[in-house]
Amino acid sequence: MKTLLITAVILTTSIFTLNAQSISKNALGVRLGDNDGFGGEISYQRYLKANNRLEFDLGWRDSKNIDAFKLVGLYQWVMPIEGGFNWYVGAGAGVGSFENKNNNDDGAFALVAGDLGIEYNFNIPLMLSLDFRPELGFNDSYNDDLDFDIGLGIRYQF
Repeated sequence: MKTLLITAVILTTSIFTLNAQSISKNALGVRLGDNDGFGGEISYQRYLKANNRLEFDLGWRDSKNIDAFKLVGLYQWVMPIEGGFNWYVGAGAGVGSFENKNNNDDGAFALVAGDLGIEYNFNIPLMLSLDFRPELGFNDSYNDDLDFDIGLGIRYQF
């Protein structure tokens, strides 16, 4: 009886410990979004501590008049909801370059960004996310306003 009780306690503790780890150590995938033209990003997430992670996105935007590349880094706070769902909020900054197709103007820009999203972790090492990222850009000839980027992400967790 004593052995059965100890085994039950160890098993229950193990299950709760596994469920408490809601953020994988690493996640790599893509994030597809649209603010100033459709674009995609290669996305990498790195676990920091219990409910925090870093996200780095390297992507491009392609619109009728502008092509742009950007690198964005975000610090995120992740909160579990239930049943594999998490919501997260974050803040960060980025840099990029652009080319204006109409007047052959090109240059660089900087941005600050916020992030608000929801994600679902499957039982397999796959995660889907949907997020809203307002970005405030700094460059007079391209990105000097507030843009709202909505993105759908799919990442492999390892």
